[in-house]
Amino acid sequence: MGVFTQIRVYDDKISIWNDGELPQGITLEKLKQHHSSRPRNLIIADVCFKGGLIDAWGSGTVKIIETCKAAGLPEPELEERDGGFAVTLFKNNLTEQNLIKLGLNERQIKAVLYVKKEGEISTSLYTEMFNVSERTSRNDLLELTEKNILKKIGETNKARYIIS
Repeated sequence: MGVFTQIRVYDDKISIWNDGELPQGITLEKLKQHHSSRPRNLIIADVCFKGGLIDAWGSGTVKIIETCKAAGLPEPELEERDGGFAVTLFKNNLTEQNLIKLGLNERQIKAVLYVKKEGEISTSLYTEMFNVSERTSRNDLLELTEKNILKKIGETNKARYIIS
């Protein structure tokens, strides 16, 4: 008897793990492009193909990646771990890990996470939260708007920043 597939649901992601390693010759990088398929159960794979559930063997992971990108979501995380294979799909691209990848500073990351939770932030609140000058606050927030992470609503002192 095998190990059950495990599905873990979090606020910002879903992770699916299945027992068993990738077939020989298939790497994590190859899964991101069309590749040969080596189904573990040929009968089930054939039935799924004939039933229209899969359109081409070796294209499933590519379709998942393309669908996430088309929806404005980050690329799924594919990894081999604990003797199995895991796929993690992210709810949005504003996870702490993705914000770090974008090169944001620690203040900016904390501000984006704050806006996700509270709905908005102002320059004065940013200045107060991080004990920085108003100029630094404006520059940090401007960078977040230029990267289409936040959107500025209003002008001058009344401006608020929300998720873009």
